[in-house]
Amino acid sequence: MTVRGPRPDAVTASGHDDRQTVPPSVLEAARAGDPDAFMAIYDAYSPRLRGLAFRTLGDPDLLDDAMQDVAVKAFVGLPHFRGECAVGTWLFQITYRTCLNLQRGRGRVVPLPDGELPAGDAGSDPAEAVLLHIELAAALASLTAAQRAVVFLVLEEGLDHRTAATVLGVPSGTIASRLSAARVTLARCLEGPRRDEEMQ
Repeated sequence: MTVRGPRPDAVTASGHDDRQTVPPSVLEAARAGDPDAFMAIYDAYSPRLRGLAFRTLGDPDLLDDAMQDVAVKAFVGLPHFRGECAVGTWLFQITYRTCLNLQRGRGRVVPLPDGELPAGDAGSDPAEAVLLHIELAAALASLTAAQRAVVFLVLEEGLDHRTAATVLGVPSGTIASRLSAARVTLARCLEGPRRDEEMQ
C-alpha cells in the first residue's frame, strides 16, 4: 500500500473530538475493506500521526518507514476496530507502538524540530532564530522517547491526560509525571545556554 498525501476530499480532522470528524458511513466502509474510505480517514490524520512519529523516533530517515508500517497495520486492523475509543486515538496508539518497535536495537537517536527555521520578528537577528532552533533540538534530544511523545500529544496536540494515557498505554498519573519531568528538563536545557551567555 502506498501512502499518499492528503486529498482535497479527505475527512477533516480538526480539533480532538475524533468521533465527530469521521462520518459513520466512511468509517463503516473502511472497516468493510474499502481502500478509498480508509485513505480518506488516514489522510485526515496523517499530519498528526507523522508529528507523533517524528517526536518519538527523532530520526527523519525512519519516519517514512514508520508511516508505511502504520498505514498497513491500520488497514489490516480496522475491520476489528470496535470503537471503544476514538479512531484518532486508535491510530495514535498504532503509531506510537510502531515507533517504539522501530527504535528497539537502534540505540538513542537525536530528534530535530520539524518544519522550517523560525522566521522571527521583522528586524530580528537571523542568527538568534537559528540559535533558538538548535537549542530546542538539543533540549528535545535530552528527553526520553516517552517524554517526547507526551510533550507532543499534550502540549502540541492538546489531548487531555486521559486520552494521552490511552494512546501510550499508561495510567493518567504517569502522563502528568512524565510531562512534569519533561518541562523541568526542557526548562533546564533552554536556560543553560542563556546563563552561560550572561556570564561571558
